[in-house]
Formats: sequence, structure tokens, C-alpha cells
Amino acid sequence: MGREEVDRALARLGAEHEAIETSLLALQDHAGRRLLEGAELSGVTAERWAAAEAAVTLLWSYFDAYTDALTRAREIRGRRRWPGGAELAELTLLLRDSGITIPAAGPAAGPVSITGPAKLSERLRLDVLVERMNGYYAEVLDVVAAADSVWSALPARIDLLAAELQRTRSLAQSVGVRPGEHPAGDDLEHITHELSALRRQVIADPLEFWRRSSASAAPGGGRPDTTRYDTAARALEDVRREIEAVLHVRQDAEARLVRLRDVLGRADRVLTEARTARGEVLAKIAASEVPAVSGTPTVLHEQLRAAFDYRRSAQWHKLSPLLEALEQRADDELTRARESLSAVTAPLAVRAELRGRLDAYKAKMARHGLAEDPLLIERYERARRMLWSAPCDLIAAEQAVLRYQQAAAEALSGPVDRPRGTR
Repeated sequence: MGREEVDRALARLGAEHEAIETSLLALQDHAGRRLLEGAELSGVTAERWAAAEAAVTLLWSYFDAYTDALTRAREIRGRRRWPGGAELAELTLLLRDSGITIPAAGPAAGPVSITGPAKLSERLRLDVLVERMNGYYAEVLDVVAAADSVWSALPARIDLLAAELQRTRSLAQSVGVRPGEHPAGDDLEHITHELSALRRQVIADPLEFWRRSSASAAPGGGRPDTTRYDTAARALEDVRREIEAVLHVRQDAEARLVRLRDVLGRADRVLTEARTARGEVLAKIAASEVPAVSGTPTVLHEQLRAAFDYRRSAQWHKLSPLLEALEQRADDELTRARESLSAVTAPLAVRAELRGRLDAYKAKMARHGLAEDPLLIERYERARRMLWSAPCDLIAAEQAVLRYQQAAAEALSGPVDRPRGTR
């Protein structure tokens, strides 16, 4: 090497030495490294950190050798302003050729030979040594940065979720949602165990929860795996919504129970009215199909009494599903009662309609001066006797009304076609 080439090499190596020293000191002070050194590790993290610690020891050993070689080269170069052949030859060996001896321990030693003892040292060029140091540094930084990222992200989030879990547990107990008594209470117990186990595993083996971006990613390139945390968070949110529903029941349970009692009471009254109307229909209407009327199912009243008992004993978790089912069934029962009343009283409604139609036509005939028509009087009286007698034959009464209508139409405008359905 010439003098100028030696000076350029020394300047480059000096800058590399400064950069390497800065990186190693930063790695030494890295928060992730300090946490790894003080943690009780297991699993993947324990294995990778053991290898990384050995690599850190080698890095400092290599750096010391690198420092010694650079110091030696600067000392040789500083002897004379114009170095002679012997100095240039020594500098060439030191700076460009395999002029530096390093310990061949750990990863640097390579595989153990079966034909002889392993190497205790090896000679390398400085540029090869720098490349090896960069490789070891990247491996160590990847472990340190990944562990630090997981520890920075997951434990704090787990702690926040655990605090929310504790608040939810307190709320659940206040409304009677407890393990063994309500599914949500069992879910809370499971989430509690899962978060405790997850936190222990994250602290002991953070790299188990690290997902690299790709095989060629830079050191620390990736993200924490939050799958288990997210699952627990979703489960807790589901439980919280269910407990809020129970709380909502507690707040308006009295009003809902009063409404339920009122709806069932109205259904009972309507059914009672329908049974009374059925007796009247059977007595007053002949040859008519009148459906039977059943009462309100006994089970509804029993469930309503149970709901009031749950309300008095503050068993909100049992009251909530019972109220929802009862409200729907009570509304259905009231609708059924009204439909029964309508079906039972239908013949009376038909009779009332026929009476009204007959009187309306009589009034119309009177306005036209035909009230004294003998045929109209005879047909009116016949229809009236049928409609106001008991039991009333609706079919015959309807035909009598139609015949009166026909006679009225003929009296007003002459003969007309008989109305459809008359006999």
C-alpha cells in the first residue's frame, strides 16, 4: 500500500471504529437489553437471549481486537512523515491482509472438527472482521428490539384490560352475576385466568409473541402478536354488554312488571267477556258455529309470580331473560283474547248489521211516502220478528231482510232483478 492509500484506509477505519463504538454503547444502554438481563426468561426468548449474550461478549472482544489493530496501525504510521518500505509492508499486512488475530470462541469458531481440536483463534482482515461484527450486532439488536417492543406494548395493555375486568367483576357481583350461577360469571372467571396466564407468558417469553415482517426485515422489524389479548378483550366486551342489559332490567323492572300484570289482566278480562258473550250468542243466535273460549295459560301467571319474586330478591340475572320472554307471550295472549272475543261476537255483529240495514230501508221508504205499502209492511214485520226473536236464525233473517230490500226497490223503481243470494 502507498502512503496515501494507508492514510485513506486509516481515516475510513477510524470512522468505522467510532460508529461501531457508538452502536455498541447504545446496545449496552438499550432498555430492552437491561430488561432481558434482569428477567427470568423461558422458551424461545431464553434460547435466543443466551445466544445473543454470547454474541455480545464476542462483539466486545472483536471490538477490542479492532481497536488494538487500529491503534497499532496509527502508531506505525505516526513514526515518520514519509514511511519507509518496512512500515508500509507492516501497515499493508495489518490493514489489508489477514493481519489481525481474534479469539475463535462461540459462533466464530465454526463446527468442531472430528479430526482434531477446535480452533482457539483465527486471523482475519479488518474488513471481514467489521462485516462479522455487523452480522452479530444485527442478530443481538433483533432480539433486544423485539423483546422491548413486546414488553412495551402488551403488559401495559393487559394491565389496563385487567383493571377494566376488575370493574366489570364488581358490577357483575352487584347484580348477582357470579361464577356457577350465570354464564357471564363463568366467562369473567375464564377471562381472569387467561389474562393472568398471558401476562406471565409475555414477561417470561416475549419473543413467543413477536411476528417478524419478513425474513429480510431490518433488526426489530415486525409487530407484537396481540391475538390472545384481542380475543380476551372481545370476550370482556360481550360480558360487559350482557351485564349492562341486566342493569337495565334492574332500573326499569318495576315498571315492566306492572305493565306485564296489566296486560295479563286485560287478557283475562277480555277472555271473561268472550265467555259471557259466547253464552249470549248461544242463547240468542240459532244454527251458528261459536268457537270455545279458553282461559289464560296458568303458566303465564306462575311465571309472573316468579318474576316478582326475582325482583324482590334482586336476582336480576334470572329476571332479565324471564321478563323478555314474558313480555312477548303476554302481548301474544292479549292479541289472542281479542281475536277470541271478535270470533265469538261475530254472529251478534251480523245480527246488529241486519237490524240496522232493515231500519234504514224502512226510514227510506217513509221518506218516499211508501211506509203504508201492505207488501212492505208484511215483509218488514216478518224480518223484524226474526231479528228480534231469540234464538235468531241469521240465515233466514238475512233472507227476510233481502226480500224486504227487493220489495222496497220494486216499489221505488219498478221490478228489479232479485239481489244475489236471495231465496
